[in-house]
Amino acid sequence: MPIIKSAIKRVKQAQVARERNIATKRAIKLAVKAFEAKPSSETLSKAQSEIDKAVKKNLIHKNTAARRKANLAKAAKAANVKLDAVKKTTAKPAAAKKAPAAKASAAKKPAAKKPATKKPAAKK
Repeated sequence: MPIIKSAIKRVKQAQVARERNIATKRAIKLAVKAFEAKPSSETLSKAQSEIDKAVKKNLIHKNTAARRKANLAKAAKAANVKLDAVKKTTAKPAAAKKAPAAKASAAKKPAAKKPATKKPAAKK
């Protein structure tokens, strides 16, 4: 066990991070096992989502995630799971996003720019 205060803190932080990482990896394993037990579009989506979360947290490499997701998709195709249904449920409607943005930009008018203030010259 370290004696230095900062080293003690790093040990505590490392332990918290380790527990968080283990929980995320466990979630991936459970989701993949659930898909393998009962292949469906919902379980496929859940497994792919858990893999994406792990990539976002820098827990697994993006190429590793791509390989795992491709293998899941391959297994889903072999099990006759509709892959199009997965894409439709995960894709968000683009029209819904654009409408509020257009209203927000129309409502906001650009404010008049203030002239830049000059800083006094530095003394030598």
